[in-house]
Amino acid sequence: MTIRSISERRSDFAGHTRAQGPDCANLMPAPSAPATVRLLLINPRFRESFWSFKWALEEVLPAKRAINPPLGLATLAALCPPHWAVAIVDENIESVPLAPDADLIGVCGMGVQFARQAELLAYYRGRGYRTVAGGSYASLCPERYTALADFVVAGEAEYIWPRFCADFAAGSARALYRETGTVALADSPVPRFDLLQLEQYTTATLQFSRGCPYRCEFCDIIVMFGRRPRHKTPQQIGRELDALRARAVHNVFFVDDNLIGNRAVAKELLRYLRDYQRQHGYAFRFGTEASLNMAQDRELLQLFREANFTWVFIGIESPDEEALRHTRKTQNVLEDVLTSVRRIYSHGIDILAGFIVGFDSDTTDTFERQRRFIEDSGIQVAMVGLLVALPKTPLYERLQREGRLIAQADNTDNTKPGTNVMPKRMSYEQMVNGYMALYRRLLCDCGIARRVRNKAHHMATPVYRGEYAAGEQVRILVRLLTKGVARGGVRRVYHFIRSLPWLAPRKVPLAVVDWIAGLAMRDYVDRHFAPESAHDTALAGKWLTSLTRSIRRHIAQGGASVELALSAQAAPRLKLRLTGEVDRAFFARSSRRLKRLLARTSTSVTLVLDELDPGRLPDLQRLLRRLARHGDRVYIEIAERLRHRVVVDSSVFHVVLAPWTQRSIDHAP
Repeated sequence: MTIRSISERRSDFAGHTRAQGPDCANLMPAPSAPATVRLLLINPRFRESFWSFKWALEEVLPAKRAINPPLGLATLAALCPPHWAVAIVDENIESVPLAPDADLIGVCGMGVQFARQAELLAYYRGRGYRTVAGGSYASLCPERYTALADFVVAGEAEYIWPRFCADFAAGSARALYRETGTVALADSPVPRFDLLQLEQYTTATLQFSRGCPYRCEFCDIIVMFGRRPRHKTPQQIGRELDALRARAVHNVFFVDDNLIGNRAVAKELLRYLRDYQRQHGYAFRFGTEASLNMAQDRELLQLFREANFTWVFIGIESPDEEALRHTRKTQNVLEDVLTSVRRIYSHGIDILAGFIVGFDSDTTDTFERQRRFIEDSGIQVAMVGLLVALPKTPLYERLQREGRLIAQADNTDNTKPGTNVMPKRMSYEQMVNGYMALYRRLLCDCGIARRVRNKAHHMATPVYRGEYAAGEQVRILVRLLTKGVARGGVRRVYHFIRSLPWLAPRKVPLAVVDWIAGLAMRDYVDRHFAPESAHDTALAGKWLTSLTRSIRRHIAQGGASVELALSAQAAPRLKLRLTGEVDRAFFARSSRRLKRLLARTSTSVTLVLDELDPGRLPDLQRLLRRLARHGDRVYIEIAERLRHRVVVDSSVFHVVLAPWTQRSIDHAP
């Protein structure tokens, strides 16, 4: 039953009751109001990746905590019964509540969020809350969640979520709900944007379509959404834009996996958006994902420009035609890839792109070919990833048959130097080392500058003109210069000045954005692409000795203990445990050494709070502020009796809630 038919039946029933008149009403008991269900929806914290742009958010951009809000949860909230009390917590911008006032807790998640999602589910379920799991990874692999949550909702939510809500309210909910039919997106409601703290994000999100007509071997989109794209009406998008305009939102990302999967429908949407923008004074700057064959349709490119799309993300994957054909990415071989990129530039539209290394035809020479292409194309936000075999994709099934899947390896994140795929024409070590070296070459100062110049050479008048008021743009530029360019020394200053398109001032804002993105990605690589493990281990050992020496009095008195765990399969792991009374000097000495340890090695730090004097809370907060820059590698374990007074921001640090799932988290002790 569709959402629309449910609404119509409710209206019919209400009308039928009223038509019976007052005499009949006197004979019938007044209907009782349905009980309110308090629902908390949680988006778990992401592990940091290139997509986090952490340096840019913390050092340059004004008052933003994350890039995109959880659109799926806002849509889910809109599908709830109107009398339910719904709240959304995004752990990427705020802490999760440890004792929420809720009857039901829903935790969503993509594959990269699975470890934290499992931890949150275990924590809340262990405290007697009813829990429901959902999201893209639960839709792809619902069997992984049946032991973690009371209920699992797998698949698109428009029909099965209301069904689950009704069953839950009636006390008859089943353990698994799975959408097996086709969802018409005309039945998708306007998301509950009012439940999101949109001011905390750089970009709001919308979705127009689901599904993709292509057959890329490594992609799970067609597994979940099929090969026949389905779409909303342009008028639905108009209503969603109205809601965002009322919230003073100006940046919008269409999260469709391929907005032009049905090109005729996409053009209809773009014409609508063009007219909407003209009517409302070009209130929005848009971005989206699309396939590279958009470059062969000049009418489509012109419509993108007229609708004010400033950028598009394209899965280029490789400039090697053999690799593209082998992985069935045939939409990318219609013409020379660099020619397609430059044609899109000629319409003033910027390109963000995804690249992959590790295809069967790839060799150690592939890294240099990728580097040359990325630099020649001028693509600054080039997300290069190792090939990962996602569960239930054609690639996964083929490599499983060939015995080339690495058991127990992470299959959810391709933005780190590790994968579950054994390459065919090079060793695993050659692939990983070549991948890290590729990124370091791309993100050196001259590599960033070279791409800025190459893009500017082929970019016509950019659609992008900046997105902040003049005063804020000046402040952003000053922060970039002082916190990014100047810190790189004379060499970086030279490359920065030389890269700017001084004779084409309309291109300067885009060049500035490219430098912000490039330095943010470099910051990630510097902190996460570890040096050789032997060197890393030796440094960690030295810092352990220094830390132990500086707090030896507290260790001797039983106030603290420290240990370092070493493993050939993981980075060093240091654990500092507070077991008794410590003073201000303890926190001051510890913070200096822990900060340097995190900055100079890939070591993770776990701070265990078994005991803590209330008077030392300000000292603890000062220590945490010093470690926040590396919070993704800092784990905090708080004794149950201390949790009511020790508050740690779980959007910054990994607050360990359920030890059982900690074993599945990278680098966690």
